[in-house]
Amino acid sequence: MELPALNRPPRLHRIAIGIAFFIYGLCFASWASRIPDIKNMLGLSEGQLGVVLFALPIGTLVSLPISGWIIGRLGSKRVVFTAATLYALFLTGIGYWPHMYGLMANLILFGASGNLLNIAVNTQAVTLSKHYEKPIMGAFHGMWSIAGFVGAGIGALMIDRHIVPLHHFAVITSAAVLAVIGITAYLISHDRAHQQKKEPLFAVPDKPLAVLGAIAFCAMIGEGTLYDWSGIYMEQVVHAEKQLVGYGLSAFLFSMAGGRFLSDWTVRRFGAKTTLVLSGVLSSTGLLLAVAFPNFGVVIFAFLMVGIGSSAIIPLVYSLAGRSGKLSAGSALAAVSTIGFCGFLVGPPLIGFIAEFTGLQAAYGVIASMGIIIVMLTTKIKHITS
Repeated sequence: MELPALNRPPRLHRIAIGIAFFIYGLCFASWASRIPDIKNMLGLSEGQLGVVLFALPIGTLVSLPISGWIIGRLGSKRVVFTAATLYALFLTGIGYWPHMYGLMANLILFGASGNLLNIAVNTQAVTLSKHYEKPIMGAFHGMWSIAGFVGAGIGALMIDRHIVPLHHFAVITSAAVLAVIGITAYLISHDRAHQQKKEPLFAVPDKPLAVLGAIAFCAMIGEGTLYDWSGIYMEQVVHAEKQLVGYGLSAFLFSMAGGRFLSDWTVRRFGAKTTLVLSGVLSSTGLLLAVAFPNFGVVIFAFLMVGIGSSAIIPLVYSLAGRSGKLSAGSALAAVSTIGFCGFLVGPPLIGFIAEFTGLQAAYGVIASMGIIIVMLTTKIKHITS
């Protein structure tokens, strides 16, 4: 197989791509860490918050089908630069709006730019991984998770210092834009091998890619639950003190970061199938533990379990999809992500609607079933991993 050409030494590309993942995770976690404050500032009920949270995955879903085509036309390097800059700017916009409708419009744009950044930076990672004889995708996603942990920690500090979301987000935006400018020259130039191929506007996934997409769908429902609702769960179910509310998300992201850095070794040692099975079991067990014993210490431990369980799933699915060979990496990732990100479309509002009628604990119990479904779907991907 002919390897795509690199315009810099692999190590420099790896550093730049890792920083891009960090920027992406930092911006997202900054928003997620302030959801309880924004809910209270706008006076939203659980149902209204569910509607607001629905806006972000709408932006993602609208842009997903065409993201592979955009990357094919412009190149992943240009898309990373443009999308990362817009993503950071729209983060500050989230803190500006005094009413839910302006916030929803901003979140749609935040979701669309974030999706383009996600597909483009993963395309960069898959392209670079072809130059290595060992898995490296987990480490890149580990950078995203570390950034999420840092972002959640900064968010907790900002809450403790009574700094409003607008000022908090403006600081993050400034740092992110400067970092984007600094790394752009070290990103991989567009893969010329695919420039002459006429990619469809949206590449319909075949059965193997559809199975990978279904696994991603289940995983992203679980992740979305922790990102958007962990703070509310800590506040309303665990009854944690205000300054401790962000610790649930921090625990989840901390263990996810560690798990992702270990996931490359796990895949080499045990294989993709065993890694996915263990991931699904840990995710479900952690959520059920949080439901059964809603006190601070147990829930923190449970969220640590969910983070470890979730850590390997998306990097592994993206790596397999990007190496499918039937489509360019960008188109294959877009096809799988279109299915997977429907989990973000369904998960957070589903939690809100279930919680409105049965309570947040029952909603978490429903989401715990996603890990078991991942275990079942894993039996369908033997022909991909072999």
